[in-house]
Amino acid sequence: MTDNHMIKLLRSSPDIGRRVVFDEYCNYVYAIAASKLVGCGTREDIDECVSDIFAEIYRSFEEDRIVGDIKPVLGMIAKRRAIDYFRKISGLSGRTVSLEDEKIWEQQSGERVDDDVELRERNRILMEKIDELGEPDSTIIIQQYFYSRTAKEIAGQVSLTAGNVQKRSIRARERLKAMLLEVGISY
Repeated sequence: MTDNHMIKLLRSSPDIGRRVVFDEYCNYVYAIAASKLVGCGTREDIDECVSDIFAEIYRSFEEDRIVGDIKPVLGMIAKRRAIDYFRKISGLSGRTVSLEDEKIWEQQSGERVDDDVELRERNRILMEKIDELGEPDSTIIIQQYFYSRTAKEIAGQVSLTAGNVQKRSIRARERLKAMLLEVGISY
């Protein structure tokens, strides 16, 4: 179904149109939200973020703010909302801390915060590179390695056969490894 058909369906029959848009773009939106929240949020946080993203998308349709291609607008809304959730979950919204205060570098357990920061930065770069793989490869990698889904389960989500999912997964992992080596990260 084309974007124009979806927009017409949303206007003529909003409930059915919403379902169609959700079915068509759920994996795309979920992958964006997961890429931003994987290091700091739970699966429930990601699901809540996806729900909020679609609520905002539906409001945009109702207000006729979406004209033309839907996917770029969805991507923009999803990224912005996921970043807002990241800030909310990680406690970064509206807080400033003096870098001269050495107590911020140590947690209650005595562990150094800079180790945690380094891990988060590596995870951020990993998710950025997974996102750069493009669709459906980024969805395949996220579903396979972050959610332990089988090739058969993923195949239904990305409209490929299980064999094609396995082949794409192998090629995507090779590309991802090369991309990470370029930035000095080895896994």
